[in-house]
Amino acid sequence: MFGNYLIGLREGLEASLVVCVLVAYLVKTERRDALVPVWTGVGVAAALSLAFGCALTFGSQELTFKAQEALGGSLSIVAVVLVTWMVFWMRRTARHLKAELHGRLDAALRMGTAALVATAFLAVGREGLETALFVWASVRASNDGTHAPLAGVLLGLLTAIVLGWLFYRGAVRIDLARFFTWTGAMLVVVAAGVLAYGVHDLQEAEFVGGLRNKAFDISATIPPDSWYGTLLKGVFNFQPNPTVVQVVVWSLYLVPVLALFLAPSRARSRTPRTPAPEPANPASADTAGS
Repeated sequence: MFGNYLIGLREGLEASLVVCVLVAYLVKTERRDALVPVWTGVGVAAALSLAFGCALTFGSQELTFKAQEALGGSLSIVAVVLVTWMVFWMRRTARHLKAELHGRLDAALRMGTAALVATAFLAVGREGLETALFVWASVRASNDGTHAPLAGVLLGLLTAIVLGWLFYRGAVRIDLARFFTWTGAMLVVVAAGVLAYGVHDLQEAEFVGGLRNKAFDISATIPPDSWYGTLLKGVFNFQPNPTVVQVVVWSLYLVPVLALFLAPSRARSRTPRTPAPEPANPASADTAGS
């Protein structure tokens, strides 16, 4: 449940911050007339994301078992790719997100109502579609027959909405760059589990071999139905009897991606050097003194 809560919190908070920045800018610049188009774009983006999630959930139920496994595995891998790109992008742009959104909104204000709707829709819609896909993949991976995974996602989204409102009211001040760095690192760990589960789905669909070649089996030590087994599965998508292919893919993703994500940024602040004073020109000095 915690892993799904983290997904809902982090992904939802990005969308909440985007809406917060857009609304606050329009209010401060006394352009409240533009709030309706912005909220329209946000609403359309949210509805599209919800419809996308429903299509994934209910559409896949009509497929055969192998087709469901193939679809689930493929979309899980796509979700991991998108989330990996997103966490790196947010880590790089967190400090400049406000300025970037202000620039887009200024251009949209000059172009008219349709541009405002499109700006809000694109800003929130991208986050919403990524969230819907990754949540679907994660809930599917950690499904234990209960509503706990979905409840975790909903609680995370609710927390994100509350935090977004508090940001707007100025009641919460945190280092967003640091926040997105640490939550991004935890999300990479969750994504590694989703990727391993997606590979297992492809093995079930007979797209990838090695289904019966187990790396280890510690089901007797960590029973899947125990409270700690359920906790490990909910947080890390842990599986007590993974295949060799799953372990290899999990390791090849988690180790380099997490190391690269937590590595210090190579971008160094460039302080402009103060040019050395030019030596006085003797000829001009003589001229000035004469």
